[in-house]
Amino acid sequence: MMMATAATLVILLLTAWYTGGRIGSLLITSADKELQPILQAALVDVSAGLTPQPDTPYVQVRVLDTAGEPVDGKPKPDLNDRDVSELKAGEPILRFPDDPPIRWVGTVVTAPDGAQRLVVAGTGLTGYQQAQRHGLNWLLLAAALGAAATGVATWFSVRSSLRPVERMRLAATRLPAGQRLPLPEADDELRSLAGALNGLLDRRDEATERLRRFTGDAAHELRSPVASIRVQAEVAVANPDPELSQEVLADIVHESERLSTLVDGLLTLARADAGEIPRAEPVDLVAAAQAAISRCTVDTPRMTLQAPTGSAWVSAAPAEVDLVLDNLLRNAVLYARAQVMVGVLPAGNSVRLVVDDDGPGVAPEHREKVFDRFYRVQDDRARQTGGSGLGLALVAEIVRRRGGTVLVNESPDGGARFQVRWKSL
Repeated sequence: MMMATAATLVILLLTAWYTGGRIGSLLITSADKELQPILQAALVDVSAGLTPQPDTPYVQVRVLDTAGEPVDGKPKPDLNDRDVSELKAGEPILRFPDDPPIRWVGTVVTAPDGAQRLVVAGTGLTGYQQAQRHGLNWLLLAAALGAAATGVATWFSVRSSLRPVERMRLAATRLPAGQRLPLPEADDELRSLAGALNGLLDRRDEATERLRRFTGDAAHELRSPVASIRVQAEVAVANPDPELSQEVLADIVHESERLSTLVDGLLTLARADAGEIPRAEPVDLVAAAQAAISRCTVDTPRMTLQAPTGSAWVSAAPAEVDLVLDNLLRNAVLYARAQVMVGVLPAGNSVRLVVDDDGPGVAPEHREKVFDRFYRVQDDRARQTGGSGLGLALVAEIVRRRGGTVLVNESPDGGARFQVRWKSL
């Protein structure tokens, strides 16, 4: 509002200053339009040897010689040599020293005796200076009043237009959990704003609910290994038998590794939720798959790689690719009976990573849920593996934020087939 008022004031002041400067030009132009017909009539009279007589008493018509001396028997007009030269050239002049200023127009004509005569017509511009001064003052005052009126009108207009927004704000502050703002019937900016606020509330509630579930699940998952480590440590302290202590320490190491994996997964998911995405760079998926297989130091099941000769480059961070491969291979090793097949398949502008196992597979009703955080198929096999339910969730989150897709279905060997599609370079 202040900017609009200031801009209006500047524009009106500039307009007033320009218009005030044009008042004098307007008066002079009006005088010229009145003097020209009188001058033309006087030229006709002088050419015919007559003495010109103006029709109006406030206009002077004089006949001079080319030196500026009067030849009509009247006193010499107050014209200097420069004024006479300009009038002979047909240029009008304005005599500011006179009070009031006098506007003169003139030209040279030939009298019947062949003499050259300078015929001039002039009129006093009464109120010329006062009109300029007072006119400019009034215009400046009008500009200030116009700017003030614009500011007041803008203030009322803005307040009136923002009143529905204020009502919407108050309604939003009083909204109970789970409710949304009503959408106005008119299809205008206010309806779009209400829709955007409702979308924001949906995302907020979704994020709050996701955080609540994540916190509860994380606390539940962390409680189990921590309690196990504590109980086993108490058993080792209470029983000084070296053989029993060694067995208990081995269990504590296993539970510590499980706890460390769980904490690492939670930290990775927390960074992903915070939007921390490493810079993407070219990664050779074939070399990464070979390295991941070499890290899985297991004899059973047997692991094989099917990949094109050469390289298959994808756009990702090396640590992300390693994390995806390690989690998929670890999951396949847990459930496979005899073999795990890893395939890298370039296809157009994408590269597919396929991990097959010959285990029991994933039932159709669980295939969409296995990528949810802390989700585990509730059977004896899942309980025995001791997984935290974060591995596949990490895979889905990492692939999704790079614009890829991940899904699970049945492998040709009857087990599970996990397919990851990345954008290729």
